[in-house]
Amino acid sequence: MLLLCSDLFLNSLFSGPWFDMYLKAREPVVLNFNAFMSFNPDPKSEYNDQLIRATNMTVSAIRFMKTFRAGYLEPEVFHLNPEKSDTQLFKKIIRFVPSSLSWFGAYMVNAYPLDMSQYFRLFNSTRLPKLNRDELYTDEKAKHLLVLRKGNFYVFDVVDRDGNMLKPSEIQAHLKYILSDNSPASAFPLGYLTSENRDTWALLRKDLLDNGNEEALQKIDSALFCLSLDDFPIKDFVHLSHTMLHGDAANRWYDKSFNLIIAKDGTSGINFEHSWGDGVAVLRFQNEVFKDSTEVPAVSPQSQPASVDSSTAVQKLDFKLNDALKAGISKAKQNFDASVEGLSLNMIQFHEGGKELLKQKKVSPDAVAQLAFQMAFLRQYNQTVATYESCSTAAFKHGRTETVRPASIHTKKCSEAFVREPSKHSTEELQELIVECSKYHGRLTKEAAMGQGFDRHLFGLRYLALSKGIALPDFYQDQAYARLNYNIISTSTLVSPAVQLGGFGPVVPDGFGVGYQVHDDWIGCNVSSYPTRNGKEFLQCIYKSLEDIFNVLKGKKIGN
Repeated sequence: MLLLCSDLFLNSLFSGPWFDMYLKAREPVVLNFNAFMSFNPDPKSEYNDQLIRATNMTVSAIRFMKTFRAGYLEPEVFHLNPEKSDTQLFKKIIRFVPSSLSWFGAYMVNAYPLDMSQYFRLFNSTRLPKLNRDELYTDEKAKHLLVLRKGNFYVFDVVDRDGNMLKPSEIQAHLKYILSDNSPASAFPLGYLTSENRDTWALLRKDLLDNGNEEALQKIDSALFCLSLDDFPIKDFVHLSHTMLHGDAANRWYDKSFNLIIAKDGTSGINFEHSWGDGVAVLRFQNEVFKDSTEVPAVSPQSQPASVDSSTAVQKLDFKLNDALKAGISKAKQNFDASVEGLSLNMIQFHEGGKELLKQKKVSPDAVAQLAFQMAFLRQYNQTVATYESCSTAAFKHGRTETVRPASIHTKKCSEAFVREPSKHSTEELQELIVECSKYHGRLTKEAAMGQGFDRHLFGLRYLALSKGIALPDFYQDQAYARLNYNIISTSTLVSPAVQLGGFGPVVPDGFGVGYQVHDDWIGCNVSSYPTRNGKEFLQCIYKSLEDIFNVLKGKKIGN
């Protein structure tokens, strides 16, 4: 009990230091921190038109914002026994229970409300570059939307003075006006500055302010969110990943809480800045927007935009740039292009089984995916390395994440048996090794979710020591601790009917960034890497590992 209380305390205590970790980082946010999740296409193909989808998603995003701010958004709840708690009957009953006792009613049916303190940063929020430490800025009074197209900036109000949303037909008219604007692409797109080193960007932002751009920057910073309209269709999944993870920095503002990106063919995704919150909050938003925009779309292909004067309602932002600022933008573009050029993104879809079969075999789907990553790295590089899996600790107040450590003595033993000497083991023995890995991974995941992982605990103790001027124990200087925190394989998973795929950049120069989804009957995997690693070969090894694991679980014999 003391340990649990201690970890609960630490989860809330280091909320501030965790923000500091992100905000004090000086690396560019793009590729290093920002992640993406792409939407599935609208099931009705005619609704995937860029203007129609942009209008519907914007309207649904505003509906979500208004619902949240009015206090009507359904709480985020983790259901351990959904057959009892995730029902309309229970929801009706719990409404009449006093708030001081409702938690006990939820506890009795194994339903645990999750922290939603990050949600307010979804809207009207921006990460502002400052020397040494950035700041998070939110202005909930602002009523306008920021739209980027061809590196040009546009703003228009989507909420009136009484707090009511503009008619969807008016939003459609304003977006049509922007899409019809024949202005050339910006010669010096400011978006590139948000891809720069944070101190460099902070100094350039000061120059922008000193040069008379305060009002324009305020419009950007306070906008509800950034809608990025790209002028090209998506070719394939690799192109989709590149577009949503980094795209053309001219048409992004990476510092906004999120960019809603919509390509020429209606393909859509979200690129989100990571310091303010985690994937769980963004996923809830994405789920609600997808559901609302596809089930109750505000406009249809037959809808006509309102007859309004968009030339008056839509303001195109102009920036006063001196030679130093133009040089700064050009340099930022050079740096961005160089970093993106070295990034490789590849993906696979494994269709020989998924969550349903794994549950039938009584093994954890997530454990199997993680085991496949361990096998793949061993097969490719003949070694085991530090591996990171993100786990939400939203069960705690202000909880962010804890680390699950998928690389263990169990996965090493199992991987070596599959990769190095499969013929020496019977199918039954290999099955037992998989089950052991699954059990241990499940234990690690549960401990992490309940605040009993060791990574954040050590992070909190380190912070306490430094804040009190206490010398760090030798443990923190040990080479093993450094290697543990050099995560060559960094992984994250989010499964949703709204999400097509997601991903992020490697967290170390010689690492892999692995975004994965375990669906009912297939598994998807998206891998990012730099030239020091071969991401395509790693994916081939993952596929081979999944193939071997599923064959063994089906009772088949495998060979080298």
